[in-house]
Amino acid sequence: MKTDYKLEICANSAVSCIEAQKGGAYRVELCAAIPEGGTTPSYGDIAIARELLHIKLNVIIRPRGGDFLYSALEHKIMLKDIEICRKLGVDGIVIGCLTEEGDVDTERCRELMAAAGEMDVTFHRAFDQCRDPFASLEDIVSLGCSRILTSGQQPKAEQGVELLKKLVQQAGERIIIMPGSGINENNIATIARETGAVEFHLSAREAVESKMKFKNSAVSMGGTNITINEFEQLITSAQKVKDTRTVLNIK
Repeated sequence: MKTDYKLEICANSAVSCIEAQKGGAYRVELCAAIPEGGTTPSYGDIAIARELLHIKLNVIIRPRGGDFLYSALEHKIMLKDIEICRKLGVDGIVIGCLTEEGDVDTERCRELMAAAGEMDVTFHRAFDQCRDPFASLEDIVSLGCSRILTSGQQPKAEQGVELLKKLVQQAGERIIIMPGSGINENNIATIARETGAVEFHLSAREAVESKMKFKNSAVSMGGTNITINEFEQLITSAQKVKDTRTVLNIK
């Protein structure tokens, strides 16, 4: 087993960032609204995470859930969020814009990357909504992104192994293909072996029960269309991160 693997933890809070760091993660991607696929976290979360982390901190730049076809106003919001990340000393941003035809919106992505300056840039799972993954990979390489986060255009990376392997081969040394979605300590070794990938994206979260003594379970803050246990939090587990590192023999 190789020893140059890197784990990126999808952290849903500053608390999860700290747990990821305790577990030995190489990098975190800080997101809000994980059930929607991740949106830009608050200024406070970013600022506190930056203060407390000595590992790399990436922040997703996504103004809403849903598709990746953005309006001019949403694009302006993303540019402002990138400006904030630069001022706070974030290491990298995570972006992805598509055209209505399902291609990479290279014009808008270039503008976001220009705003990023020296920050590292990852193209997120908008890639999994692209109509032609191989042509899109070349577009993203031309943009100068460092990596692509992808599940191999399947619900879970474990199901997308065949495409992930092809993408790793096509990418070569030009860009990193980082499998993500449903990766854990039980399947990461197989995914690593079958795809040839060296960076992996996982949440390593576990449920933490609320300390509330009074619980009104009859009322949902998210409405009837979203099923969330509002008396538990899903928080990254340092132990899960450590266990995953052990599986990959990361020193």
